[in-house]
Amino acid sequence: MTTPAEIFANMPDKLDVSKAGDINLAVVFSLTGDNGGDWTVKVADGKASVDDGAAEGANATVKMDAGDYADMMSGKLNPMMAFMSGKVKVDGDLNSVMKLQSLFGM
Repeated sequence: MTTPAEIFANMPDKLDVSKAGDINLAVVFSLTGDNGGDWTVKVADGKASVDDGAAEGANATVKMDAGDYADMMSGKLNPMMAFMSGKVKVDGDLNSVMKLQSLFGM
């Protein structure tokens, strides 16, 4: 199984530059359980970056289990169903999370 760390390491390469435009946002992923941790995904100036840890002043924080995150990124878990069932919690601007999903084709 692919770990969240591996998924985040490859994420900048998956940015759909044609959709990025002038979007400027940061979303923290706070994952619990095995292989968990905190990562901040930033999109600015048509580029994506991922930093270890939770950045101050992020637009939103996504909280979920690391295993569920890996399942969601591999297509085994539907993001909307995960959110509706409470497996995913978002603090802050939900719109930023939705934008991030479309930028990375999640």
